[in-house]
Amino acid sequence: MSIEIELKPLRHDQLGEFWQLAYSNPHAEWAKWNGPYFRDEMPTRREFVEDIGINEFEDNPNRQIIWANGRMVGMVSAYFDDGALLRWLDVGITIYDDSMWGKGIGTASLELWITHLFTRIDLPHIGLTTWSGNKRMMTLAENLGMTLEARVRQVRYWQGKYWDSVKYGVLRDEWFAKHGQN
Repeated sequence: MSIEIELKPLRHDQLGEFWQLAYSNPHAEWAKWNGPYFRDEMPTRREFVEDIGINEFEDNPNRQIIWANGRMVGMVSAYFDDGALLRWLDVGITIYDDSMWGKGIGTASLELWITHLFTRIDLPHIGLTTWSGNKRMMTLAENLGMTLEARVRQVRYWQGKYWDSVKYGVLRDEWFAKHGQN
């Protein structure tokens, strides 16, 4: 069965639906893998719908909602590691609905997202940072043709153990050689 993937900005009228998907369960499976060592607190529905969602998510070109066959399932994001210099871009992806894991949605979504970013922003490199406990994310980066560029050993502390911070990246020319276009 093929799954149609679309990336779209989050609209104001979707803030509640997105909060329900992403943040309504404080013990959500995705939260165990998406930088759990930061111990971020999930916002309440009110905090998200009235403040955080409007200011950080709604119509944000650096955050797009992943739709699989017309259903909201996750989000891709991009952020500059170097702040206002705007020269060092990293991407992220979260599939909040764990029943959709293992179906190729993450791979298809991140491929669309990186292609979109390379066509929208004139940069030679896009990176992805994860941690050594997140084997699925490491495999995703490798399957997309990203190169392991750095491993900062034992800097992420989670569940009584130190983990590595793992950095992947791809150059524009490498990306388009593998994925076409441009």
